[in-house]
Amino acid sequence: MASQPPSAPAADAGLAGFDKHGIWLLVRGSEYFLPYEQFPWFRDASVRDVLHVGLLHEQHLHWPALDVDLSLESLRTPEAFPLTYE
Repeated sequence: MASQPPSAPAADAGLAGFDKHGIWLLVRGSEYFLPYEQFPWFRDASVRDVLHVGLLHEQHLHWPALDVDLSLESLRTPEAFPLTYE
């Protein structure tokens, strides 16, 4: 990993790291890798905007500055949630 920003130990969700391929999220002790190919919203986002993530309703991640919302289930099984562009 190229970078490891500090995170609050009591945080429910936070950025664990990132590199040229994607970002790692730490959510309640579980780590998820979000590759830019599958999650393009984070590719050109500022570190500040990616760091500002909240866990809502126990299963919902929200990045207010990016207007991105993801369920934890979509991170566990991304193949069940294909991206479509129209």
